[in-house]
Formats: sequence, structure tokens, C-alpha cells
Amino acid sequence: MLISFIHSLFIIISVLFLTALTSLSSVLLSFFDSSGGDLVHKISARSWGKALLFVSGIKVEVRGLSNIDFNESYIYMPNHQSLYDIPVLLGRLPIQFRWLAKAELFKIPVFGRAMKGAGYISIDRKNRNSAIGSLNKAANSMKSKGVSVVIFPEGTRSPDGKISSFKKGGFYLAVDAEVPIVPVIIKGTKEIVPKKSFLIKPGKVILEILEPVKTDGYNSRDEKIELLNKVRNILIEKYEALEDTD
Repeated sequence: MLISFIHSLFIIISVLFLTALTSLSSVLLSFFDSSGGDLVHKISARSWGKALLFVSGIKVEVRGLSNIDFNESYIYMPNHQSLYDIPVLLGRLPIQFRWLAKAELFKIPVFGRAMKGAGYISIDRKNRNSAIGSLNKAANSMKSKGVSVVIFPEGTRSPDGKISSFKKGGFYLAVDAEVPIVPVIIKGTKEIVPKKSFLIKPGKVILEILEPVKTDGYNSRDEKIELLNKVRNILIEKYEALEDTD
């Protein structure tokens, strides 16, 4: 137990140091980045993700990259098990993307400014009008700049590792932006650092990119709910299949 505590404390200190360093570098890079965040994401955010995985002793097996066209825009929808889902996606998903992230993160000094510099999009789920505005901004960005967006459809980390209910916003965004949804499976991060725990264990994570789901034809509210259920069922089926292979 003591060894686990010391190991976790070392990682936490490393994470804080790397986050501060990366945030400062992101802010500086943003002054020279005319691409709307591409440079900051590629150099700072991706390096941060890789560094956190390295110091934490986490190995990631990436599967299914052949399912996506690197020249196309998508909305990536991963299941959400742990805080480590974020460095896994940043460090091992080799594409340009923007987070659709909760507004509270953008209020953190320096870190929030770094997120803005990377072109990430704030969403305030407590304010419906503000949330709709954020979704419209994301849709316009995808159409005009051709970027992809990552959003956790569960909205928060699962308490038990199983895939929870989905929020509707990401599916409205996908239909409005006229881009496919790519379901993404993350398996293994729950064991590395469970919700409400600070002990961090090294381990292996599977990051699997599934086939894109087309969003054209889902225009009405009921059709968008149908799309939501379709994507959720795909994720549940694939995740349970991975569980059975353990």
C-alpha cells in the first residue's frame, strides 16, 4: 500500500509539473498559431498526453485506425471511464481534433487559456442557451475548418465502468455539422485510476476506433434519439465483447 501511495504521489507531482509546463508553452505557441489551434494541439497537447502515459507506466494498444479517413472530419465519441481517458486520446489518437469540454475547465488560470489557444470549445451544460451556442460554434468550426471534435457522450465518468446513458447534444451537433460519428472504445483506464480514487496503477489500455456511423437522414428529434441509441448500442456491444475476451 505504501509503495502504491509513493508511486501515485510521484505521478501526481509529475502530472502537475507537466500540466503547468505544457499550459505555459501552449499559451506562448498560440500567439504564433494562425491555424486555429492545430500547432498547439499537435505540439503541446499531444506531447502532454504522451508524457503522462510514459510517467504513469501506461501502454496503449491502438486498433481500428484503418476505419477512418484522415482527411475527413468526424465527431469521435468515446466511452468515459477515468481521468486517464484524456491523455490516452491526446497521446494516441493521431489526428487533429478539438475537445468539446465543460466550461469549468476554461476558468482554470493558464490551463484554461491554453485550452482556448488549442481551439477547444467550452460548453456550459447548466445554461441551455449557452450550450446550444457552443454546439453551433462547434458545428460551424467543423464546416469551415474541417476539424474533428471529441466529445464524451456520457458527459461524465462512469461510476462502475459500464457505459452510462448518453447526453443528446453531441448527436444534434453531428447532424447539424453533417459529419459521421466515430464510436471509440477505451478499455483499461478504470483499473488504472478509478473514479473517486487517487491511487494510480500502471497498466495496459485498449483504444479501438470503430467504423463511422453516418448521420444524414436523422433530422427530427425522434430520429436523433434513434441515432443516439444506435451509437450507444454499438459501444456497449463492442465493449462487452472485449470484456468477454479477458
